[in-house]
Amino acid sequence: MRAGTETALARVVQVFGAARPHHAYLFANRRGNRIKMLVHDGIGIWLVARRLHQGKFCWPQSGPIQISLTRPQLDALVLGLPWQRLGEAGVISVL
Repeated sequence: MRAGTETALARVVQVFGAARPHHAYLFANRRGNRIKMLVHDGIGIWLVARRLHQGKFCWPQSGPIQISLTRPQLDALVLGLPWQRLGEAGVISVL
């Protein structure tokens, strides 16, 4: 979690081969209460960090390193909400 913009970008390029425009790349600490998000907005790169004071961010238990999220799912993940429960148009489909 000490990585700055350049280090995070280098890690993305190392793992995925390139940082694609209009994509976000998320990094989390081991405890799951902090994330950094590297975003390529088509013009430049920016890095943002978020820390939860209580609870943890919801992450998949296992699976692929690359996951496609809808905008509502990404918004929910960044807020620390259970983004896996959001279906089409932000409707909660599983309790």
